[in-house]
Parts: sequence; C-alpha cells; structure tokens
Amino acid sequence: MEITLESTAELLLQHANIVVTAHIHPDGDSLGSMLALSAYLTAAGKNVRLLLDDEIPKLYGFLPGINAIEQPDSRKIKADLLVILDASDLERIGRVKDAVDAPILNIDHHVSNTKFADYLFLDSRSAATGEIILRLLKFLKADITAAIATSLYTAIATDCGFFRYANTSADTMRYCAELIDCGVKPHLISEELESKPLSSIVNLSKILETLDLFYDGKIATITVTAETMADNESTEGFINYPRIIEGVEVAIMFKAADNATCRVSMRSKRLDVSKLALSFGGGGHAKAAGCTLNGSLAEVKAKVVAAAIKELQGMKHG
Repeated sequence: MEITLESTAELLLQHANIVVTAHIHPDGDSLGSMLALSAYLTAAGKNVRLLLDDEIPKLYGFLPGINAIEQPDSRKIKADLLVILDASDLERIGRVKDAVDAPILNIDHHVSNTKFADYLFLDSRSAATGEIILRLLKFLKADITAAIATSLYTAIATDCGFFRYANTSADTMRYCAELIDCGVKPHLISEELESKPLSSIVNLSKILETLDLFYDGKIATITVTAETMADNESTEGFINYPRIIEGVEVAIMFKAADNATCRVSMRSKRLDVSKLALSFGGGGHAKAAGCTLNGSLAEVKAKVVAAAIKELQGMKHG
C-alpha cells in the first residue's frame, strides 16, 4: 500500500522497536539514509537496530554511527516495524528478510520498485533516498545535527555523482545547501570518498586492462575477477572510467561475487538501463542500474552485452 509522507512519519512514531535495513552491495545513499534515520529514531526514544546483509565498503567508515550496523545471523528478530531503505525489491535485502518478523515500511526512489512492502513511500523523482529522508525529518521537525547532515549529504551527493548526473535537480542543490547550513563540510566528505589506498589504484590499472568495446564503441565493459579483488576492496567509481569514453552509450562492470555468481553494474547516457537490469531480476534507475546473475563472468558478460545491444538497436529504431 502506497502511503504519504505524513503517514510514513506517523507509522514511525507509532512503533517502539524498529529494525532499519537497506539493499545489499551498499552505497552512499543506502548507508547515509540508514544512519540518518536511525539517529533521529534513537533520539526520539525508539529502540533501533541496524541490519545489513553485506560488508560495508571501507570508504564509508567516516560516517557517524557506521559501526552500529550488524549483519544478520540465524536468530529471528522480533520487531514492531522493519524499515527498508533504498531497495526496490525484497530480495535486495538478502537474509534480513528472513531474520526479521515485522510489518514492512519501504522508503525508496527507484522507478523499478516492485511494491512489495506493507507500506510504501515512493518518490522516483528524488535523486536519492537521502532526499526523502531529509524531507521526512523536516516534516517531523527533527533536530538535523551535523552528524545527521553529514550522512544525508553523503547519501544525496553520491547518488547524483556529486551533481554531475542527470538526476540532479534544483531541489537536490537546495537540500545540500540546507545540510551545509547544518554543519556539513563538503570538502572533508569529498576527501574521505576520494582517498584510496595504493592497492586500489593498482587494482584499477589491472581492471582497465580488461576494457572491451562492443557495438561500434557504444558499449564499454570492464571485468573484475575474484583474484583482482581478493582483499574485498571497494570498486566504487570504477565504472565511471568506461562511462566517460567518447562515443560510449552504455558502460557495464562485471564483478565476480564467487565462482558461480556475478554482480553487474550499468551506467548510461540515454538508454534506460533500469529496464535492462529488470529483465535480469535487478533494478535501479534509468541511467544507473544493476543486477546479480548466476554463471561465470564470461557467460554473464555474453548474455548481458547481447541484451544491451538489442536494447540499443531498439532505441535506434524506436
């Protein structure tokens, strides 16, 4: 059932024991939104647990409260409400869906949302779930502390490519200006997110050697093997390198999750890659989407590239 922002606020205020989660393969938006909402709920006297069925990329270690996030285990957790942020499908939260027994409130901005939750607040016009959380906290007349503002600025700025992507709106800029007034230091956040260990740069050089072009240079791919990223280092931002190549319409990064599973990230300039990702059981936005497929890197790459070519051909003749 889709609900209003006011009803979303009321739902949160009605319950005392709340679990907050987000999608696997966490990014700045999912983590920042989780931490900001949790900080408010805790200050409001709620008993809050943060669960995430994945490792947290090291580059987000600076976010206030990040160490409070736990991974689910075999134990069942009883709660009054499970809040799922920035996830368009129930499968996107992994084992959390089996660990928590509670009604579900989903707050999201993905156009591919499957409307799986008991309660859904969806605004696909928002550049990030962090924008929605900021609006929600303002509606609740919350005290936007510097810590909350830092989490929300990170959420919004990372999901719009630090204002480079087409989803950046006038509201996006206004929200971030408000957060700066609340104590955010944009240059410090940028320094944290841009700082990379030497091993990451070495890995990037290896990954760029896998660059392949297809369909007259309109599709560019890079491949990340398990051996390349043996230390589970973040590959965040790597997909931007093929994306900015002149003439490339679609950039795709294939990343081995294990011997039988591959994570696929897609970026585009005009093509709606959310539809492409959805056809493989994933989702996302028109210009940024992803999915996880069973199979070897070679098998998954062949399948996804073929589908991308077909989509580009359809766009050409459409």
